[in-house]
Amino acid sequence: MKKLFFTFSVIMAAVSCTTKNPFLTQWNTPYGIPDFTQIQESHYIPAIEAGIAQQQSEIEAIIANTDAPTFANVVEAYERSGAILDRVSLVLFNVSESDATESLQKIVEQALPLISVHSDNIFMNPGFFQKVDVLYKDIDNLGLNQEQRMTLKNLHNAFVKNGIALGEAEQARMREINMELSSLSNTFGNNLLAENNAFAEEFGVSISEYGEAMAATEDRATREKMFKAYASRGNNGNEYDNKDLMVKMMALRIEKANLLGYENPAQMILADKMAGNPETVDTFLASIMAPAVAKAKEEIADMQVFMDEDIKAGLLPAGSSIEPWDWAYYTEKVRKAKYALDEEQTKPYFQMENVRQGVFDLTTKLWGLQYEKLEDIPVYHEDVEGFKVTDADGSLIGIILTDYFPRSTKRGGAWMTNFVNQEIVDGVEVRPVIVNVGNFAKPTADKPSLLTLDQVETLFHEFGHALHGLLTQCTYKSVSGTSVARDFVELPSQIMENWAFQKEVLADYARHYQTGEVIPDSLVAKIEAAANFNQGFMTTELTAASILDMKWHELTSADGLDPMAFEAQACAEMGLIDEIIPRYRSTYFAHIFSGGYSAGYYSYLWAEVLDKDAFELFMQKGIFDKETAMSFRRNVLEMGGSDEPMDLYRRFRGADPDAGALLRGRGL
Repeated sequence: MKKLFFTFSVIMAAVSCTTKNPFLTQWNTPYGIPDFTQIQESHYIPAIEAGIAQQQSEIEAIIANTDAPTFANVVEAYERSGAILDRVSLVLFNVSESDATESLQKIVEQALPLISVHSDNIFMNPGFFQKVDVLYKDIDNLGLNQEQRMTLKNLHNAFVKNGIALGEAEQARMREINMELSSLSNTFGNNLLAENNAFAEEFGVSISEYGEAMAATEDRATREKMFKAYASRGNNGNEYDNKDLMVKMMALRIEKANLLGYENPAQMILADKMAGNPETVDTFLASIMAPAVAKAKEEIADMQVFMDEDIKAGLLPAGSSIEPWDWAYYTEKVRKAKYALDEEQTKPYFQMENVRQGVFDLTTKLWGLQYEKLEDIPVYHEDVEGFKVTDADGSLIGIILTDYFPRSTKRGGAWMTNFVNQEIVDGVEVRPVIVNVGNFAKPTADKPSLLTLDQVETLFHEFGHALHGLLTQCTYKSVSGTSVARDFVELPSQIMENWAFQKEVLADYARHYQTGEVIPDSLVAKIEAAANFNQGFMTTELTAASILDMKWHELTSADGLDPMAFEAQACAEMGLIDEIIPRYRSTYFAHIFSGGYSAGYYSYLWAEVLDKDAFELFMQKGIFDKETAMSFRRNVLEMGGSDEPMDLYRRFRGADPDAGALLRGRGL
């Protein structure tokens, strides 16, 4: 194994001879923010090579230690390894999502196989595993606290899931599979970015503006054209087509699952999640799909009334009925008629900066957090702004960066991630550097960034993830922050959405961008009345995507698979109506083909049971109740993945979650 690597000292010397590489030392910057002003693209690969060599040397030292294995000299030593590789990886892969220049994409393509080989070298190392396994088999007698138990359990599981028990030939094949999957996943994401940019160029509308444009476009032919272009991303038979990629990925995922003794990838992936197995997820999703579709059919009938008026007015041919490209447009007509609510009325009250301040102020009320705008800090793009977050006692919580505007080098959607992980090293606490990324409307010469109601909810959602990353109080980075089971990670984000449109919260941040007027009670009442409007559609498209994900990952063979025929059959079997498509069709379903949510997209709905049940307690006690808020902070936000997720939830709630909370929350 040593032959695969240069020695650490040799690589360090080689790097030092060429140029000073900022990744090779701790950041000499305020609060440990990555030194973006010094980082050059030429630094990435040498730093990755140096980081791999460093960590390999550290792993070899763990194996060579002749003392009896202990948590400290095996697990903790591993947790402290790989500092350089952590530093460069967190920057490279985060910036490549937010500012993916062509040259940076090529660097990622170089980096992925290096890191894949290195990861396999760690988790297929029999000498290392032997020490971990000795500890794991004696876990109940080691005197470990719960965080240490989870850290040891997760490390042991990483070896098992990477095939440590396989024979030499099977391990060699597993290495090939892991490397190829890593490459294909990256290509899928790059293809989708190209398709998103092509869509924006053709229509003058970015992917993030698509929903608004569909609601506002009167010409039906234009709506149809836009819808079909949006829904065919990655399925255009061009160089960015994802169909063959998906089939290859599924064949590899199935083969990997089979090597590890599972019938399909879903079984493999769910084995250590809250749900536990595909059958539980399938039953859960089916219980939501039926009432969601029933509600959606009612919504279609409401919209058809307005379409019939357009037919009578000669605007549409006789016999026209609601199609998928009509939904957003006629939904707005129904919303205006039923609730006298128009997005053009609400947007002036939701300036991005005010909404962001609103979520800051909410966390001050709940937990005493304070925010200070940071000037002259290193950032990776001029759109990025930074804030220092401190606790009620003045102690440092961490740094939050916000990057909210679209650009051609940024993938679509919104997300949270870390540039620096929270951990405690040699008694010194490292506080995290977190980023929230979005794609909200960019300010113009005469108008600031104004958010739709959905975008307001998105900002609150992603800040919930940020809080999970910021408030964590763990010792080990592998369990800190959002390093939790996939079907638990959305609880902190989704519970924050519940506060976004509460009257008392709106009064603090929803102010007209021109007059400064607080949003009037009459408009708040309309927002409240329409809170569950269009939930049939939204729940159906979300559940459909979740079921489609499961259908893909319950496959036992990909031989001769026609991906679009497979998708059509899956949609028919789940009872999806023709007027609605899944939130993500397969060829642009980045969550499951390049985003880590494989057999896990259901987690948004799964966690919504928890978040709605949790917020019902706030509604009973008071939405700003300090005792309830601190209980949620201590038992959920601070704990990361240091304990079993359901145990954490029960400690907060005092009971198991009520499964009916989701349907109540969605008005179903």
